[in-house]
Amino acid sequence: MSNRIKMARVEKSLTQEQLASRVSVARQTIGLIEKGKYNPSLKLCIAIAKTLGKTLDDLFWEDD
Repeated sequence: MSNRIKMARVEKSLTQEQLASRVSVARQTIGLIEKGKYNPSLKLCIAIAKTLGKTLDDLFWEDD
């Protein structure tokens, strides 16, 4: 999961700080999400997906 968020962020040429600002969280929160050490709320997941132009499945669905 975490690598997909980082890859999508980099594809959009956004820094952690820029993404954090757009979804109204601290930069550290984005860093923790990308490292898999923070479980974001559904509301935050939706905001991240919309900002990155991805679906929730693209970013958060766990493959078996």
